[in-house]
Amino acid sequence: MPDWIEVSLRVDGEAAEATAELLQRYGYQGVVIEQEGILPDAWDDGDVPPPRYLTVRAYFPDDERLSDTQARLDAALGHMSLMYPMPTPSYKRLHEEDWAEAWKAHYHPLRMGRRLFIRPLWIYVEPAPDDVVIALDPGMAFGTGTHPTTHLCLEALEDLVQPGMRVLDLGCGSGILSIGAAKLGAADVLALDIDPIAISASKQNVAHNNLAERITVQQGSLETVIASARRFDLIVVNILAKIIIEMCDQRLGDTVRPGGRAIVSGLLVGQAERVEDALRRAGLEPYARRQMGDWVVIEARRE
Repeated sequence: MPDWIEVSLRVDGEAAEATAELLQRYGYQGVVIEQEGILPDAWDDGDVPPPRYLTVRAYFPDDERLSDTQARLDAALGHMSLMYPMPTPSYKRLHEEDWAEAWKAHYHPLRMGRRLFIRPLWIYVEPAPDDVVIALDPGMAFGTGTHPTTHLCLEALEDLVQPGMRVLDLGCGSGILSIGAAKLGAADVLALDIDPIAISASKQNVAHNNLAERITVQQGSLETVIASARRFDLIVVNILAKIIIEMCDQRLGDTVRPGGRAIVSGLLVGQAERVEDALRRAGLEPYARRQMGDWVVIEARRE
C-alpha cells in the first residue's frame, strides 16, 4: 500500500467552505474540517464557540501522480489567492499504518440537530438520556459529521425519518447517514457506494452500532437500484452537484416511491438552482433548502 500525503490549510471561517470544496477535488474521499481552540470540556456540554480559524485537511496517495496532483492543487490555490488571501498549504507524509492515528488526532465528539451525538469509537462520553448516538470510525472513507454537507443531511434526516421507513443512502462513504437513519427509526436501509474502501468502513461502522439487521451495505450505484426496481420512502444523496445532476438524468426519481422524499447535498449555493432543475426533470419537486455557510441541502418530494 502507498504512503499518504496530508495537505492542510489554516483558514478563517469565511474561506473554509471554498477551501474544502477545492481540496475535495484532489483529496481521497473528502476532507476534514477541524475547528481550532475548543477546550475538551466544551464537547461534553455542547458549548462550542463560533469558529475563528479552521484547519481544512485532505489526503491523497503518494504514487506516480503525486507531483502532478500537487502542482495542480498549488495552481488552483494560487488562483483562489487572487480573490481571497490564502495561506501556503502544508504537506506531510503519512505511512499507511499511521492513517487511523491521523484521523484520531483531528476528530472529536460532535452534537448537531436536536438529539444527534457523533462519537468517535476511541472516545467515550456519557450520552444524555435522549441522545441518538452514532459511534464512528471513518477510516479512509468520507463522512465524519464535521463537513457542513454531512451535518445538514443528518439534520434533515432527523426531521424526515419516520418509524418503519425504507431508506436509500446512495454514496454512503463511512455509513454515517445510513446509521443515523436507522437510529432515528428507519426499518430498512440500503447503503451503496462504488468505492470498496467505503464499503469496508460502512460495514464496520454498522457492526459497531449493532445495526447489521437493518442496514444492508453493498458495493453498487444508481444502476444497481434501478435494475432491482426498488423504491424507497426516503433517499439521501450526499455526493457532488455534477454527479447528482447526472443521476437525475439517469432516473434517480424512479428510486423514490410516490409521496416519498429525497435529500440531496454536496453542493454549493451557486449550484443549487441547476440541481433543483435536474430534480424536477427527474420527477422530484424541490420544496426546501438548508444552508450552512456556502453549502446547501435540498429536500424534494415525489408527488
